[in-house]
Amino acid sequence: MLYPVCIHYGDADHSHGVEVPDFPGCFTAADDLQDLPRMVQEAVEVWCDGEDVDLPAPSELASLVTKPDYAGGAWMLADVDVSRLDVRSNRKPVRVNISLPAGLVHEIDRAARASGATRSGFLATAARRAMSD
Repeated sequence: MLYPVCIHYGDADHSHGVEVPDFPGCFTAADDLQDLPRMVQEAVEVWCDGEDVDLPAPSELASLVTKPDYAGGAWMLADVDVSRLDVRSNRKPVRVNISLPAGLVHEIDRAARASGATRSGFLATAARRAMSD
C-alpha cells in the first residue's frame, strides 16, 4: 500500500530524516536515499508491533503538503508491505485450502496435540519459524 512520507534531506554530517504521517510518531533516518524504502518499512513494522490498532488508510498527499510540520520536506510515496504489519486486520484468521499427504496430516495432528496446540496453530508456528530462518 502506498503511504506518503516526508523526507528532510540531510547533509554530509546528518542523515536524511523521514516521517510517516499516517502512523503518528513514526519516523526513521538513513544516510543513503536508496535505503529509505527499506527503512520506512521497518519503521512502520516497529510502530505496529504489539499495538492493537487498525491499519490506517493512506492520507491524500494534497492534505499533507501544506501542513507546517512538514515545511521544507520533500514527499514520496513509500510502498509499505502491509501483510508484514502486526495490526488487527492481519490477525484475523483466514480459511485456506491446502493439500497434504494423509500421513503428514496425522503426524501434524499428533505433534499439535502433544504441544497443546490446534492443527492451525501448529502450522502457523511452523510457518513462522521456517520463514524467520
